[in-house]
Amino acid sequence: MGWLEGAFVEEGPFSVMATSLEQAINWARESSMWPMTFGLACCAIEMMATGASRFDIDRFGAGAFRATPRQADLMIVAGTVNYKMASRVRRLYNQMPDPKFVIAMGACTCGGGPYYKYGYNVVKGVDLVVPVDVYVPGCPPRPEALLEGLMRIQDKVRAMKDLTHGQPLDMPIPSRTGYTLLPPELDDPDPVKAMEKQNAFAKDTKERAAPAKA
Repeated sequence: MGWLEGAFVEEGPFSVMATSLEQAINWARESSMWPMTFGLACCAIEMMATGASRFDIDRFGAGAFRATPRQADLMIVAGTVNYKMASRVRRLYNQMPDPKFVIAMGACTCGGGPYYKYGYNVVKGVDLVVPVDVYVPGCPPRPEALLEGLMRIQDKVRAMKDLTHGQPLDMPIPSRTGYTLLPPELDDPDPVKAMEKQNAFAKDTKERAAPAKA
C-alpha cells in the first residue's frame, strides 16, 4: 500500500484521502518511471530479460522503454562505456528532462570491471561522465538486482521535496566521489613521471591488443 495505507479518513458516508500535493506527485512519478532504450554491452541482455514476462519490470510501472531521451526520466547504463561512447552518454543525459535518474548496471559501468587495469579505452566508471544515483554491481547482475536498483530509485523519488526546495538528509546518495585511483605501478608523486608511465602503459597495452598479422 505504501503511502496510501492509513491515508483514508471516514467522513460520514464518504471516504476521504488525506495527503499532500508533494506526496501525490512523488507517488505518480515513482509509479511511472520511463527508462530509455539504451544498452551498451552484455549487461543489456539482462536488462532485456528484466523487461520480459518472467521478471516483468512493468509491475513497477517502468516497462515503457522510450526510444528518445526527451521522453525518459531513467537512464540505465548497461554495459562497458568506452571513451568514444562517453560523449554520447553525456549528450543523451543532457537531453533528458528533469528530474532524471541514472542506474549504473554492471561491474564495467560501476568502475571499469575487468577492464580497469588493461582496458586503455574503457572509462573507469560511468560516474566520471554522468552523476549516478544507484549502483548495481555484477558481471552481469541478475534481473532481480536491477529490480532492486529500480526500487532504490523509487525510494529516492518518494523522498523528494520539489515544492519546498529542500531535500531530506537521509536521501540516498551515490557512494562514490567520482574519482578513481590508479594502480600502484602507474602512480608517482611526480606528475610528469606519472604521465610518462601512463602513456607508456597505454602504448604497450594498445600494441598487445593489436591483431596479429598473418
